[in-house]
Amino acid sequence: HWQLVEKVLRDKSKVIVAQFAPSIRISLGEEFGAESGKIMSGQVVAALKRLGFNYVFDVNFGADITTMVEAEELLRRLKLGGAMPMFTACCPAWVKYVEFYRPDLIPNLTTARSPQMHSAGLIKTYLAEKMKIKPKNIVVVSVMPCTAKKFEAGRRELKINGNWPVDHVITTRELAWLIKKNKIDFVGLKSAA
Repeated sequence: HWQLVEKVLRDKSKVIVAQFAPSIRISLGEEFGAESGKIMSGQVVAALKRLGFNYVFDVNFGADITTMVEAEELLRRLKLGGAMPMFTACCPAWVKYVEFYRPDLIPNLTTARSPQMHSAGLIKTYLAEKMKIKPKNIVVVSVMPCTAKKFEAGRRELKINGNWPVDHVITTRELAWLIKKNKIDFVGLKSAA
């Protein structure tokens, strides 16, 4: 989706929000020769802001929401009955595998959305309301380590009030490419976090 992201970053009528997976804070630095394992959250935020994103969020909060929703569902299944064991649905590749190869396990999947979908949902509902922005004027771009997240973002059943929670997904490598293309010195960036 990087071509679409470049286009939307030029559209000043939209509020462009980036959300990044926790692994990005390490793996992006490695793309630029940073010490292996070095946490570079501040540089990720600074680079995304330089590229033109208005707001940047870490998907960790979405992971917390997913954990709470899954825990509530597990307790409900234990109390009222339901397919067990209950499997997570955080990985769209896993979900697609179950749908394609093991449809008998579909009832075992949690109904909880993945962290990227929970975060994006909050951005387009709660944040939109608090900032008095129409959700259709917010573009959410996820930066994820896995291409399967692109597939997940396009699942119609994950829409909220007819809106896509996540508009575009780019991978770590695609973000690195955008940073290089825009001649941003990632490792030399002052932390914005």
